[in-house]
Amino acid sequence: MSISPSHIGEQASLLPAGNIADRVRAAREAVGYSIEDLAVTCGLTSVEINEIESGGDHDPAKLKRIAGALQVPISELLPAEV
Repeated sequence: MSISPSHIGEQASLLPAGNIADRVRAAREAVGYSIEDLAVTCGLTSVEINEIESGGDHDPAKLKRIAGALQVPISELLPAEV
């Protein structure tokens, strides 16, 4: 399976300013990935992606893998510091 998120640069600035779970979900949806697509692309399980998107897991190593799979900087998935 090959998925190319070539248009993510256009969508990255549209990510919500909310929490990590919301930003991961929005980034995934911006490239048209299902949870299963993202899991395959980043090497995590669908359960792990679900846990992250429900706010139950913020493992930095997993977030780094997700950012790489979505071709966005990790900073796009993290809320801005106040």
